[in-house]
Amino acid sequence: MPARSALRRFAAGFGRLPLKAKIGIAILSLFILVAIIGPAIAPYDPFANTTQATPGAPNGQHLLGTSATGGDILSQMLVGTRPTVILGLVTGLVATALSVVVGTAAGYLGGYADEILSLFSNVILVLPALPLLVVILGYLPHTGEVATAIVLSALGWPWGARVIRAQTLSMRNRDFVLAAREVGERPLRIILFELLPNQIGLIAASFVGTVLYAILTSVALAFIGVTNLNSWNYGVILYWAQNGSAVELGAWWWYVFPGLAVALLGMSLVLINFGLDELSNPRLRSSRVMNRIGRRSWRPADPTPVIREGMEAAL
Repeated sequence: MPARSALRRFAAGFGRLPLKAKIGIAILSLFILVAIIGPAIAPYDPFANTTQATPGAPNGQHLLGTSATGGDILSQMLVGTRPTVILGLVTGLVATALSVVVGTAAGYLGGYADEILSLFSNVILVLPALPLLVVILGYLPHTGEVATAIVLSALGWPWGARVIRAQTLSMRNRDFVLAAREVGERPLRIILFELLPNQIGLIAASFVGTVLYAILTSVALAFIGVTNLNSWNYGVILYWAQNGSAVELGAWWWYVFPGLAVALLGMSLVLINFGLDELSNPRLRSSRVMNRIGRRSWRPADPTPVIREGMEAAL
């Protein structure tokens, strides 16, 4: 069956991934699953308040404790995972698409087009992102996830565009590209069918890096209050923990659990990025293989060893 064949090919491709990427994908898949079913399995209303005056420690009824107003931390995290993950993925898709369009166009066309697009990328690149985000989002009438994703996408594409441009410059005069030009292929077709398929690993790494940037930046913006505080995400939970003096009250559960979730989500993306880099770089891939030479184990990427025993025997 086609579905079974596709599943078999997916399993074979997943098995060839480095261990770092497998661990990262497993952790990220868990967060995506929570983002899908989290609001449905939340045990309490995350917006519910009680008359208690102090945060409640984790117990049988509230597994991750409660806030100073009686809000269940577990429910807030289950509901808040979806906006955090969606914002990161949407920003990654939009910013990566801009990076691919600008980077490939600048690298392949060259000339004035390259100079104008590179200048535009450099101008966006040197802007201080976090202060500019604070100013822009502070003046927007609705600083929700949509506005945050738009601003993050507009500021998050230049790094990827520069890397893709450099790779395109190194490929545009190779034999297969020159052959496509000789047979009369249009520039758009050459970019889509000759250049981009050879940059899939680079584009995937750029996407993962942009998602990580978007998630961490959105959490930081929510933590300082530059966001819509009427909806839940990890940054909003940390914001209310700071506002409620969780550290002074010793309510460690109020900030440790959402902070740990942010760290795990970021670690999963970093591991995927490292795994993709190792998969696309033969030198890093071969460095995992150990060869026994003399009394020590050497990697192919290590300097050529000098065997002292052999030298002594020759003398």
